[in-house]
Amino acid sequence: MVDPDEVNALAQLMTWKSAVADIPYGGAKGGIGCNPGDLSKSELERLTRVFTQKIHDLIGVHTDVPAPDMGTNAQTMAWILDEYSKFHGHSPAVVTGKPIDLGGSLGREAATGRGVVFATEALLAEHGKSIKDLTFAIQGFGNVGSWAAKLIHERGGKVIAVSDITGAVKNPNGIDIPELLRHKETTGSLKDFQGAESMDANELLIHKCDVLIPCALGGVLNRENAADVKAKFIIEAANHPTDPEADEILAKKGVVVLPDIYANSGGVTVSYFEWVQNIQGFMWDEQQVNNTLQNYMTRAFHNIKSMCQTHDCNLRMGAFTLGVSRVARATLLRGWEA
Repeated sequence: MVDPDEVNALAQLMTWKSAVADIPYGGAKGGIGCNPGDLSKSELERLTRVFTQKIHDLIGVHTDVPAPDMGTNAQTMAWILDEYSKFHGHSPAVVTGKPIDLGGSLGREAATGRGVVFATEALLAEHGKSIKDLTFAIQGFGNVGSWAAKLIHERGGKVIAVSDITGAVKNPNGIDIPELLRHKETTGSLKDFQGAESMDANELLIHKCDVLIPCALGGVLNRENAADVKAKFIIEAANHPTDPEADEILAKKGVVVLPDIYANSGGVTVSYFEWVQNIQGFMWDEQQVNNTLQNYMTRAFHNIKSMCQTHDCNLRMGAFTLGVSRVARATLLRGWEA
């Protein structure tokens, strides 16, 4: 489904996301239009290597550093690294999200989901609440959704509904997430899980819960369903899950929306840590990665909050204002004013 308009939009979003996270990256995006599920491993490898041959002079350690997104993983990054290195010599810092054995960072795989949880904790603390007292519904049970669910479960939060492309399950007393993960691993599906009853996947977004976390595709909250959302907080783990009309409806209802450019920035933040480790040639232990991520996520939340207070605006506008103003300040300091 990828096309130039989407890539351009995501590249711009990455600019603001990096600025909000306070990491020294601009924004770029790229992709290949294909369905990875339809391709064999060797076809995917050939496709990735040819793509890298075409772009090897456009990417680079201090130019443009790719990282995995939809349909790509650590193996894809390993192929890019290897192909790029044929032209430029061994350059582990040219991609992030690599396998640990090739200079990947500990904690990178869980980073986006863990960042979502740190972001959620920061928001809830502001409202005098904590994860362990609340109920959660999670749309999407891939990398981000499954890590978020696991970490919320560990913190005593009650995950009462989960959905993905294979189906949806609910249990008002809380789903046993480690069991659900095992079931999904074994069967490849959420269907027929003994510890919960199945539900209509479309109903998940309007399920009664305290916190809704969309971790799947964009545009899932729209004018059709926004008025029926029962959650008090929405954490945007996916890119752009709430369309502008839904945003207005939710604001009128008093639902607090934590915007994607902050909520899902754990991935790019730990990508930055991986890049730093590769450049230094010195790897961190997992505890250091997670603690530093928590510091970055918590600090960014407080910076967004103070923007909201200064400009009397919601969290999305506060986050964009923070990102755009940082980029504007940097360009002014460099003497780029028109």
